[in-house]
This record gives sequence, structure tokens and C-alpha cells, in this order.
Amino acid sequence: MAAGSGAVVLALAALTWMPGTLPLFEPQWPMVVAFLLGFLALLSALARVLPAGSDKSQLWQAFRCLPGRAQTGLAALAVVGALLAFGAGAGDSRDVEVRDGSYFAYDAQAHRMVEVAQSEYQALLPGSRRMFFAIPGVLLVGASCMVLAAGELRRADRGPVGAGTGHR
Repeated sequence: MAAGSGAVVLALAALTWMPGTLPLFEPQWPMVVAFLLGFLALLSALARVLPAGSDKSQLWQAFRCLPGRAQTGLAALAVVGALLAFGAGAGDSRDVEVRDGSYFAYDAQAHRMVEVAQSEYQALLPGSRRMFFAIPGVLLVGASCMVLAAGELRRADRGPVGAGTGHR
């Protein structure tokens, strides 16, 4: 579920690069939901990984025991997430907001928010939201990797199927 949610949130981050404006970026709730999902998934993943008492090398080896398609899919999502997160600073990604019916954008030269036209606000809006979708997407994909690796460690600790049960 975390990987699927991460893919959706990363797709939203990728949509911020598309020309034009989408009504999804104006409200703040999609970003809040994305961060909440990412945070909860990361806490859940840590709750599964920490009791296993494994280190990073064991988790990496367990991840490498996952089926090839799962590894490829998660690796592709991680690369896309990293590119989106690092690329979020590229271009015009100034902070924007609406106050009392006026539109404001951060001016780096003046080091403060300055009033801008609505058309400029609309043009800057997707770029200002990009990082707020990329980060939770990366958190969700990372949580998915950790949970699946912890599951592989647990499976490996139990040994082969049928061991110790008398079945052969």
C-alpha cells in the first residue's frame, strides 16, 4: 500500500512540471494528506524494522532477496522520487500564498513576500507545491522498502518451510 501511495504522490509531484494549472494544487489538503501518509507509513515501517534488530547491511541483503519485479519497481520509484526531490529546487519554485484576496510570492532579492498578479501566482503555484509532494512520496517508497525487507528478514529467521514440523 505504501508503494502504491508513494507512486500516486510522486505522480502528483511530476504533474507540477506539466504546463498549465491544475485545480489540485490550490488547496492545501492534498499536501497535508500526503505528509500524514508518509509519516505514518514511516513510523509503521520503523516499528517493524527496529524489533528485528538488524543493521543496514542485513536490510539491504533482505531487500535483494525480494522478487526481481518488486526490486525493480521500488528502485524505479526511489530514483523518480530522488530526481523529483532534487529537481524541486530547479526552476522557479518560490513560495506563494493568498492573503485577504491578494496574491503573494517570495522575492529572494527583497527577502520577503511581495504582492504579485493572479496570473503570476497561478504560474508559480505548481512549483511551490513540488517539494511538498516529492518528500512524502520518497518517505512512502522508503517505508515500503523497509517493510518488505523486514518481512524477508522475518521469513529468513523462520527457516525453510516445513522445517521442524516433521513434514518432508
